Amino acid sequence: MDIIILTFFTAFFVVLLSTPALIKVAILKRLFDEPGDERKLHKRMVPTIGGIIIFAGTLFSFALWFPSDKVDLNSLRGSVSDFKYLVATVLILFFVGVKDDIIGTAPIKKLVAHVIVGMILVQMAQIKLTSLHGIFGITQLPEWGCVFVSLFTYIVVVNAFNLIDGVDGLAAGIGVISSLAFATWFYIAGDLVMAALAVALAGSLVSFLIFNFNPAKIFMGDSGSLSIGLIICILAIKMVQCDSISAMVPSPLAYVSKPIFAMCVLVYPLVDTLRIFIYRTVRGISPFSADRNHLHHLLIDGGCSHKQTVLIIYCFNIFMITLCILLRNLDPTWAFSIIGATAIILAQIPQFVKKRYLKKKA
Repeated sequence: MDIIILTFFTAFFVVLLSTPALIKVAILKRLFDEPGDERKLHKRMVPTIGGIIIFAGTLFSFALWFPSDKVDLNSLRGSVSDFKYLVATVLILFFVGVKDDIIGTAPIKKLVAHVIVGMILVQMAQIKLTSLHGIFGITQLPEWGCVFVSLFTYIVVVNAFNLIDGVDGLAAGIGVISSLAFATWFYIAGDLVMAALAVALAGSLVSFLIFNFNPAKIFMGDSGSLSIGLIICILAIKMVQCDSISAMVPSPLAYVSKPIFAMCVLVYPLVDTLRIFIYRTVRGISPFSADRNHLHHLLIDGGCSHKQTVLIIYCFNIFMITLCILLRNLDPTWAFSIIGATAIILAQIPQFVKKRYLKKKA
């Protein structure tokens, strides 16, 4: 527990003490996100390079307190290998994000970077999904299925975090909830390395929220959202694949379907991304075009403040995680169907809120 606490607070204070200086540098160098686009909710210039300090705080804290003396030799070899590929892949997306924050990056180049990162993790690091643990009766995936599903998961989750970074404190707050959920699971399951990674990210994000919650003094930018998305995705896949220590998980969590738990932890980014892609495709618009039809935009257009919007979404995410635990004794397919239906139904509420608000306003 001491390692976990030290990792969290080291990341927390690195970000807390460094962010004010980063804001000053951004102001001096005019590294702003300027208002003017109808999608943008802020009315003033805000620095966009907060991802730099999230990236630095997380990796510094994780490396400093890496629990090498807390694991056996065989596990240590695997953990060092994971750390090596984690740093390599996060660096790729971090620099892609920094470039996009400062001068912009073509979508095709970002997609190429995602594919490269995904292939490194799937083929070299062997961090990939090999089973659906009984959902729709599917257990083991064939090798081609492992590669396809894992690569698809990386691209979707990383981009999902990038897409929800549209309201002050939203992506950072969802990142905190997700990383703490995974940290809790890994800690009680005995995987201190992944627990330390998760709390390092959580510590950085909790501290960053002090500056990013409405009214935001700094945005995380693509350098932050892409890095967070990748780390969260790695944590999710490592949890789903964590069969060797399943016997150590307490009984209330032992029967929880790990793929479903991971999906519930990531429910808001996944549901919002799925919804917006379907919405745009049905209307003949490019799925990659930007608009104001995300769920958080609908809530704000429905009369909710920035703070109310993010708090509603936080509660939604926590509710879905709780529902997953409550349904732990159900067959995985039934649990997935109930949770999926619940998420889809709840995702329709912002549209009704917006319509009702506009009707009253008219």
